[in-house]
Amino acid sequence: MAAISFAAAASAAEPPSSAALKDLAPTGKLRVTFIASNPVQVVKETDGELRGPAIDLGRELARRLGVPFEPLGQPRAAEIVASAKAGSWDLAFLAIDPERADVVDFSPAYLEAHNEYLAPAGSRVASLAEADRAGVRIGVGQRDVVDFHPTRTLKHAELVRNPGGTSGALELIRAGKVDLYAANRQRLDEMLGQLPGARLLAGSVLAVQQAIALPKGRAAGLAFVETFVADAKASGLVAQSIARSGLRGVNVAP
Repeated sequence: MAAISFAAAASAAEPPSSAALKDLAPTGKLRVTFIASNPVQVVKETDGELRGPAIDLGRELARRLGVPFEPLGQPRAAEIVASAKAGSWDLAFLAIDPERADVVDFSPAYLEAHNEYLAPAGSRVASLAEADRAGVRIGVGQRDVVDFHPTRTLKHAELVRNPGGTSGALELIRAGKVDLYAANRQRLDEMLGQLPGARLLAGSVLAVQQAIALPKGRAAGLAFVETFVADAKASGLVAQSIARSGLRGVNVAP
């Protein structure tokens, strides 16, 4: 049913201009990059198939452009941003943050992913109000948006940056090096099953807005993507993808 809805929406879309097509698919295909370890964007099934909003929306955008879809996952957002000028991808699924706006242009957000705190067994922190206190160590993914935001806003707690994804987060927690760990709900739910006694603190630390990013200077391509995102939200494509992916702590961006 979801695939039929996607195809119907595609048939009603305006075709791309030659300038937009040149901006978005200069090699004749749409090369879409995303954070392979971020379940809010994509999940790899046991048979190797990829699913998630980055796949659903990327494939649909390629269909509207009339070109093949090529998914290109990268380990972390930092690698995506660092390669923005290299010409190795055409558009990226990224969280909006001003730290990245000097190298990419963002579409409006298509979804919001709420970030929360995981408290390991034995953590003395019981609520969000107690998080920003002297002596509290908060783990975050290095150069993730949930690193940039508390870097700007926390006044007393110490940030412990993790460059190693989920496995690195689990190592920090098991070694007793953090009192809290901040990440999106999908990642935290995965970690909870591997950390006996851990719990989530009530409340959202940060609603991270996910968007489609293009390398700077591709105005025609960006305009086409902006129209696509607005249509994908209004037509229910984003909501369908969230539901099909079973995402928690996620909603269509307002």
